[in-house]
Amino acid sequence: MVETLNGSMQDTHTQNTAEGGPQPGRARLFGWFLVIFLIFLVLGLYTLFQRHTEQHVLAEQTEKMDVVHVAVIHATPINADSDMVLPASLNSYVQVPIYARTDGYLKKWYRDIGSHVEKGDLLAEIDTPEVDQQLDQARADLNTSQANAKLSGTTAARYQQLFQSQVVSQQDVDNYAGDYAAKQAIVHSAEANVKRLEDLESFKNVYAPISGVITQRNVDIGTLINAGNGGSAIKEMFDLAQTNPLRVFVSVPQTYESSVRAGLKACLQVPEFPGRDFCGQVVRTADAIDPATRTLLTEVDVANPTGALLQGAYAEMHFDTKLPGQEITLPINALLFRPEGTMAAVVGPDGRLTLKKVTIGRDFGNTVEIVQGITVQDAVVIDPPDSLAEGQKVDVSTQDQEHAQAIPAAK
Repeated sequence: MVETLNGSMQDTHTQNTAEGGPQPGRARLFGWFLVIFLIFLVLGLYTLFQRHTEQHVLAEQTEKMDVVHVAVIHATPINADSDMVLPASLNSYVQVPIYARTDGYLKKWYRDIGSHVEKGDLLAEIDTPEVDQQLDQARADLNTSQANAKLSGTTAARYQQLFQSQVVSQQDVDNYAGDYAAKQAIVHSAEANVKRLEDLESFKNVYAPISGVITQRNVDIGTLINAGNGGSAIKEMFDLAQTNPLRVFVSVPQTYESSVRAGLKACLQVPEFPGRDFCGQVVRTADAIDPATRTLLTEVDVANPTGALLQGAYAEMHFDTKLPGQEITLPINALLFRPEGTMAAVVGPDGRLTLKKVTIGRDFGNTVEIVQGITVQDAVVIDPPDSLAEGQKVDVSTQDQEHAQAIPAAK
């Protein structure tokens, strides 16, 4: 009976296997594959998450590093109805370069730099041996031509008397009369040549053409002197300047050209004489705006009887006129000079830059007047890097901002 039961169970197992029933080995293998797949899936997801985190951190660090730290200031307003003060350049009223009029060697000079001379004063002597010899030769030629002309005149007069006696022909009379006229022309030519050389010899003495001060001496005793001023190799002997009055040239910005007119009073101030004014008046303007600087060239004549003011010096010109309205100034180091013009980098409420083109008016040295482009409410970057671009994100440091605002106030 037991054998019969065992046989039945074997038959049943054989039948299940033949019909495709469950196989324990395959199920176990499938389970291991599933476990391994889940492990790799978890590792993959972790790796992707890790890379995403690293990229996010790198992007944040890059963005932080890309933000430029800047300090900002605000434009300083100028008081309303302020005087118009502009930089000026002092020039002599007349500047005369003195050249030699004859060739030779410098024999002696009498006036040096800083010497005040009057018109007609002797400045130097030139030794001219060649001109002297040419003059002696010309005078000898003149004597010869005069002797020949005298003989020819005597001969012509005799032939005229003989013609009246019917001794010679009219042709002979005309021949000798023509020869006398030709000899007279030679005399006139010789006289002109002598006069030319006498004038040329007189140029050996160099005189002052105007009253003024010698500002430069370019020759010394024994220097080879060439006449004229042709070519770069020929340099003037002296520079003579008339310094009373002085011509003061001022470049008035186009914005204020309507405030400047002939007869307007203007006072000059120089650093050498603090608190002292040298006053004059506008005598003329160029009546044209310089396209390169957009300024009007203006001349102011200032009396300089004592010679206290020196030509070539820098000064400030205060014009007796008022500028209506309120203007603003910025430090020079708050401006960007780009090919498209002068710019100011303004930080917006969102922390991004806006490059605004500004128009410069008067130059006060460390600061300049801003006529157009920004307002006192704009936060302008001080010491802006050249790499700043439109729309760039910046970080404004409060401490740097307070320090930057204190700099213009201390000037």
